[in-house]
Amino acid sequence: MPMELLLLLCTLSFFTIKTAESTLTMSMLYCSNSSTFTSNSTYQANLRHVLDDLVSDSYADKGFFSTSRGASLSEAVYGSFMCKGDVSKKECAECVKDASLEITRLCHMTKVSVLWYDQCMLRCSDANFSSTVEMEPQLDGYNGENMTKLDEFMKLLNKTMVHVAGKASHHPMMYGHREAEFTWDIKSYTFAQCVPYLSPNDCWECLHNATTSILSLQKGRIGGRVLPLSCFVMFEIYPFYRSSSQGKVLFPLKISAAILTAAIGLMLPFYMIVRHLLRGGRRGRIVVRRNSESCIEEYPNGRRQISELHSLQFDLQTIEAATSKFSKYNKLGEGGFGPVYKGTLPGGQEIAAKRLSRSSGQGVEEFKTEVEIVAKLQHRNLVRLLGFSVEREETILVYACVPNGSLDRLFFDPRLRGQLDWSVRYKVMVGVARGLLYLHEDSRLGIIHRDLKASNILLDTEMNPKISEFGAARIFGSDQTQGSTNRIVGTHGYMSPEYLMFGHFSVKSDLFSYGVLMLEITTGKKSTNSSHWTAVRAC
Repeated sequence: MPMELLLLLCTLSFFTIKTAESTLTMSMLYCSNSSTFTSNSTYQANLRHVLDDLVSDSYADKGFFSTSRGASLSEAVYGSFMCKGDVSKKECAECVKDASLEITRLCHMTKVSVLWYDQCMLRCSDANFSSTVEMEPQLDGYNGENMTKLDEFMKLLNKTMVHVAGKASHHPMMYGHREAEFTWDIKSYTFAQCVPYLSPNDCWECLHNATTSILSLQKGRIGGRVLPLSCFVMFEIYPFYRSSSQGKVLFPLKISAAILTAAIGLMLPFYMIVRHLLRGGRRGRIVVRRNSESCIEEYPNGRRQISELHSLQFDLQTIEAATSKFSKYNKLGEGGFGPVYKGTLPGGQEIAAKRLSRSSGQGVEEFKTEVEIVAKLQHRNLVRLLGFSVEREETILVYACVPNGSLDRLFFDPRLRGQLDWSVRYKVMVGVARGLLYLHEDSRLGIIHRDLKASNILLDTEMNPKISEFGAARIFGSDQTQGSTNRIVGTHGYMSPEYLMFGHFSVKSDLFSYGVLMLEITTGKKSTNSSHWTAVRAC
């Protein structure tokens, strides 16, 4: 094996290990400027001891610990950590260790500080805070997307949160969670937790106040969290917690597998790749029979009628007005399906209108597939379909505009590449993995994308990735993990060998494409010059 390839594999292996070990996402930070300390002071020494004690105890699998150092009031330091009730011992320890380092860097020389991660909370103070209910400071954050059927959703959310608050206040570990069905394809997932030194009544009081805040501060969001010091509540429309200690393997492990699969796949002979992949998935070997109930149909959506989705239908006149009659100045990009135009609806919402090209031989089937699949999906890492129009020989998909355009546009343009530092690249990798996990396992449909690539990843204002372009996607049945087709669609360079050569596809096909995407992100090199879709510029 050439030395360059060996070095690349070693680098990727190191990166993979780090990705699997560190999956922390900072939620909130509070640093009080009202009280500070000086460098090399006794207070600073006591703070170091407190943080060391917290890190040491985080391995004891308690999920919570408080401690203090210092004899006099002016030098006393109090600290505690609380891990989210569903995280593992290893994840808790990792989170506390990272937080202990970051809190002193981010809250420099500050006595009162609180750092929230998705997995844990760590706080330090010059006052004893144990055994009291603290509602201030109350930090909050919300998902930027709005929920349709606002009143119905808020009623469901209120009922669910009251249930979860009651459950958490009587749980031995002071936490609770619940999922509730909103529509046939959307669920609400809610989680609540208190610090364990509170009484059940105090816990209920804290969660009741937090729930009142989260339901009133920003109504209609699809996700949010309120984080007082003594408790917290959060909700999303996707699973963000384990339902038990035997829950699903977290997505970072899938990231690791995907990166290694792609790295090995690019370095070993095709024969070894296909031999490995054709061993089959968890439920048996790959199905190769055609026209069998065990196979997925080549055109599973061809017989369905778009007319069933009346509520999503736009008037063509509205889209024409929004895009200035598909003005060339509003054109964002063009691909095999057709051109995409920026537009603004009468209410001020920005849209991206994808117009089916009349010369597209496969566009109608792809259009039907995309409408019927994306309309049933809701996830923060998937592009949001607003509706469609089929009128006067025009076939148009209307999406919520994603302001920063495609990853392809930003990543491979030397003038724009500087916007993608390592923190943004990591955010993109994790976000795409979350989106894939939702498609493969957490959505009710069970979807294989089949055309995952950089130009099909769009970035919003905060550089959160959105998977787009579902024209080639396929729906799996509840008892299916693999299928085959005679119609190969996708982009060379991103296709797995067994799909390209034999038409066999499964979730592994998407993971292979994801691995190639990870290689592009980590090395800065484009995997192929062939693409069905040019980069989409910003809206």
